[in-house]
Amino acid sequence: MPTSNDLIQSHKALLSLTHDADYVALPRGRKLALLADFCIEHIGINRTSIWAFNHDDNAIACERLRDTQDESTLLDASCGITLSADDHPEYFNTLLEEKVLDARDALTDPRTASFTADYFPHTGVKAMLDVPIFDGDRLAGVICLEDRKPRDWSLSEISLAVAVANTLSLIHTHEAWLRSKRALEFVTHYDAMTGLANLASLKQRVQDLIDAQTCSFSLVWIDIDRIKTVNEGLGTHAGDQVITELGSRLDQFHLRGKDLLARVGGDEFVMVVQHQPSEETLTQLATSLQELISEPVMLDQHQLAMSASIGICCCPDDFEYTEELMRGAETAMYTAKAIGPANFALFNHDHQSSARSRFRLESALRTAIESNQLDVFYQPIIDGSDHHIDSIEALVRWNHPDNGWMSPIEFLDVARSAGLMYGLGAAVLRHVCEDWRRCQDEGTPLPVVSVNLSAEQVLAPRLPELVQALCSEYAMPPQALQFEVTEDAIQGDMDTVQSVLQALVDLGARLAIDDFGTGYSSLSRLKSLPVTRIKIDRSFVSGLPYDPDDRAIALSILGLARGLGLTVVAEGVELQEHETWLHERGCNYFQGYFYSRPVPLEDCLKLLQ
Repeated sequence: MPTSNDLIQSHKALLSLTHDADYVALPRGRKLALLADFCIEHIGINRTSIWAFNHDDNAIACERLRDTQDESTLLDASCGITLSADDHPEYFNTLLEEKVLDARDALTDPRTASFTADYFPHTGVKAMLDVPIFDGDRLAGVICLEDRKPRDWSLSEISLAVAVANTLSLIHTHEAWLRSKRALEFVTHYDAMTGLANLASLKQRVQDLIDAQTCSFSLVWIDIDRIKTVNEGLGTHAGDQVITELGSRLDQFHLRGKDLLARVGGDEFVMVVQHQPSEETLTQLATSLQELISEPVMLDQHQLAMSASIGICCCPDDFEYTEELMRGAETAMYTAKAIGPANFALFNHDHQSSARSRFRLESALRTAIESNQLDVFYQPIIDGSDHHIDSIEALVRWNHPDNGWMSPIEFLDVARSAGLMYGLGAAVLRHVCEDWRRCQDEGTPLPVVSVNLSAEQVLAPRLPELVQALCSEYAMPPQALQFEVTEDAIQGDMDTVQSVLQALVDLGARLAIDDFGTGYSSLSRLKSLPVTRIKIDRSFVSGLPYDPDDRAIALSILGLARGLGLTVVAEGVELQEHETWLHERGCNYFQGYFYSRPVPLEDCLKLLQ
């Protein structure tokens, strides 16, 4: 048995071992094995084992075992033994109370007697000294010192065992720190979903290339088209799968000069390509990327055909600074997107002016929405039976401080890309409620008002609550409202769409499908919605009664509506022959310039009178 002086020297030896650079560099398993050997040598015992708790703290598994009588245990491997709290409750209670267990005679000690049946006969152990190991504040494991004869454990021996356990605790803490460091480094430099470099890594790499001044390179900004449609039609999980698949393709794409690929946004990637840029090589690059992305994506039972909008900006030809290059590539991408899906554009400085104008327009629109500066015009919907005004459709207009009156076609795309559609729709609805209340108070009540809902609104579960709150605020019955949704607006999560629209109808509002025939909805979707009215899109009315295709489509819609018990509004009625042909074939209502353009409320009141 070691003397007190021996144990003092052992403490010094432990410090020397654990502070040695070679020891610090060892993998975890070798560290545990050396500490187990250290205990056997310096405390004079037969057997040392190191155990780890599971996450529920109800079982421990042996990580390392060193036994002087069994050479097989001198290998750096676990012994494969697991002990559970159910089988050894007193032992686990002692450890969970963070106490040192010093059993002189482990066979009779109440804390360890439960091991008699299997453990002690197999190992020959008589005495045990077990010390808890921690990972921060959490109990992580135990180091077990065992002897094959009964033994009184001295305070010096217990002190040394605790010192070894503290060393093991520090190993846990250090490993946890390393894991956190690696996780932080990954989060800081990589995209969690795709594993690609992130925006921060991209900026650093671009700056490094600029600082090196040894090559020219291009930033290729890739924005996947129609991801929003995938999300709304198949769910966001499907959209994430598409992004991951396309990110993997781009990552594995072999290209001379390819330097880095980063994911910089929800559906946006940027590729750094080192080369001597020319319009020909850049065009070939964009074409190759389009071909790669256009290969079908298999998603469960769906085969999706995807495309991308690509913008390219070059250093040093276009810009020589990181932020300018990034903005230039993104601006070129938006230029390509404005042309239509599956296009690309090379940066030029005219694009930059266009991007600045778009940014200014977005900023002004945001202010207009927040400050209630948008206006609402109204267009009558005429009852075909007696030509009275059945209802009026509310249409947003914006009197821009510099550009004058702007129709929705001039700013809705900006609102959608900036995430302003829900706020814009809420502002229009409030304006309608204000107008209705004012007219009611002045004794000139309005008929039912039709209000358009965007996809962003019908996918917002809070929309019915907003409608109810505004109607209560202005003492306006929801029955005075009719909501119009396009077929494309109901392509999202059907459970949410059904829930939102049904809640609006339950309030008392009516529901119509706008621009019928131009979207991609199925009849099963339409049948499941509480629709009472459909509106034939103006594109099928303009050629009546002479265009055979327009006649066939209009007749099909009228027949479908009749079969489903729905009323029909024909949009875009501009000529008497439009009205005559449609009325003779059972169309219920008409809307178009033949009766009135969208007009301010004051002019609409004159029409009503």
